[in-house]
Amino acid sequence: MWAVTRAVLLLYVFKVLTVPGGMDITSDVSVIYHGWFDRLSAGTFPSGDVTWQYPPAAALVILSPGLLTGLGLLSYASAFFVLACVADAVVFGLLLYAVRQRGARDPEAGSRSPAGVWAWVVGVPLLGPTAYARYDLMVTALAVAALLAAARHPRTAGVLAGVGALVKVWPVLLLLGTPRGRATRVVWLSALVTAVAVTAGFAAAMPGALDFLSAQGGRGTEVESVSSLVLHAARQFGWEGQVLLRYGSMEFVGPGVRTVSHVAVVLTGAGFGWLVLWRWRARAAAWTPATPADTALAAVLVFVVTSRVLSPQYLVWLVGLAAVCLTLRAGRQTLAAWLVVAAAGLTQLEFPVWFADVVASEGKGVLVLALRNVLLVAAAVTACVQLWRSTVPRAAGGTRPSPSLRPGGTPRGAGNGSPSLRPGGAPTSHDVPAAREPQQGASPPRNPAEVTAPTAGSHRHASGR
Repeated sequence: MWAVTRAVLLLYVFKVLTVPGGMDITSDVSVIYHGWFDRLSAGTFPSGDVTWQYPPAAALVILSPGLLTGLGLLSYASAFFVLACVADAVVFGLLLYAVRQRGARDPEAGSRSPAGVWAWVVGVPLLGPTAYARYDLMVTALAVAALLAAARHPRTAGVLAGVGALVKVWPVLLLLGTPRGRATRVVWLSALVTAVAVTAGFAAAMPGALDFLSAQGGRGTEVESVSSLVLHAARQFGWEGQVLLRYGSMEFVGPGVRTVSHVAVVLTGAGFGWLVLWRWRARAAAWTPATPADTALAAVLVFVVTSRVLSPQYLVWLVGLAAVCLTLRAGRQTLAAWLVVAAAGLTQLEFPVWFADVVASEGKGVLVLALRNVLLVAAAVTACVQLWRSTVPRAAGGTRPSPSLRPGGTPRGAGNGSPSLRPGGAPTSHDVPAAREPQQGASPPRNPAEVTAPTAGSHRHASGR
């Protein structure tokens, strides 16, 4: 299934088959990326180009087709498409390895499910040939590798997340879900050291490495973003705005657009604040091997649905994270993950099939865009609710989240107020409260019912949160 669907994608990007809608979705590679390649090969970043808005390690991806073009067998665009397919295969292989080679049960990484493999096999072709005509597959491969390595190799996970963040920023959100304590220190420090070292290397070797930090300030509201639905609706009532090609994407320009963009920025800040609050409130004992992936999907969804820009290739990130969540059986994001896969299919309809209607705010294009964005918002809300419920203790009287298991199946916190069990399941003698001998002169209880046993609340108080 993977080979057949990817062969079809390659036929589209190599223009053997015609993309529905008649758009040339490969121009970003053949024109923009190729132009960047020439500038980067000369030793400078294309900082004067408004379409260059990426961290310095993105240069490695843009330059990588040169490994194949140097042989004289492929053009730049053809080499890029081949490498995109290789990155796709790497994600597919990582997910298969996670399911098959680790076995049905890995005490440290959690039990695995093939559902994630199928989500990747189906999700990428649902998005269409756009997946191979942008460089997001490469950074998604880094993110998937980081999440799958997190449980057993935290230092490697940190390095991969650090490199990924320097390719396209969003993998920095993978750090939010690391378990508290030593694991967080190892992952975060590895990511920080990697990011600083790589950035310093680029800054020393090539001018303009840090210009991307100010490149996003002038961005407006892209026609495919969630917030753009307000402007699409306003157009139906005579709003005088228009759509122009700016910063490499189609953006709304006109009265009120700046307000919509500012609201989107505020919502992004609020989303980040919620994620910080979640991490502060979450119980360390509630962490499972799937919590880093669950958190990553929720965090990236929050930032995607609140962003002023929502390009179709962003769905590649979400499909990759959804696939990891579905691979880990302990995960709580099943519904959100499949909503993302469904949204990928609708994304191909709004771009490129009916993109002309989207730009004109007309008919089926806007309807499909609205449905896609509703699915993404629903996925974001579902992911955040599930993340909160699975890790944050409820108020008194509510059901508390089940504790995560140590390798071997022992509940965390055992021995801290919880009765320990013999192999046969009976409490050990020192866990059973001994009956006190009546003090001399004290009258014995009048009936056995007056001898009270410790309440469940006393054990809860002793064990702590």
